[in-house]
Amino acid sequence: MAKLPLPERGQPLDVTYIYSLVDTVNDLSTQNSSATFNYTEIERGNQKENIKTSQAKIVGKYLDVVNDSTISAGNEKTFSATISDFKYPPIVSATIENFSNTPAGKDVRVVLTSVTTSRIEGVVKFGTSGNLTIGVHLLAIGIPN
Repeated sequence: MAKLPLPERGQPLDVTYIYSLVDTVNDLSTQNSSATFNYTEIERGNQKENIKTSQAKIVGKYLDVVNDSTISAGNEKTFSATISDFKYPPIVSATIENFSNTPAGKDVRVVLTSVTTSRIEGVVKFGTSGNLTIGVHLLAIGIPN
């Protein structure tokens, strides 16, 4: 997008300058159009809102869960992350990243146990014994407070 030069004091406003102003405003209007794909719908239970995507709050977090450790099948490890400024509990997705590429690292599940406006909690469950290094990626999308 073009950046307009500021006029000098006492400079008469001419057609070229006014044209540049209107053209830039039109560009902004196009970029922030009201097309449906520019809206985000957040629904959680009976809380549902449609807002412009530019007004949605998106938070990504990464947490180390196990670092080059041996675990036993059936064990669990809890995790939590602090988030802030959400009006309602956000929609959260959690995925495992397996750094070790071992059989134990491939047999891991993540379960979210609690999502509030300020905190995400979950548990990682291990299905196979062995050495591994894993982390959890969290992606929270919601309405800002």
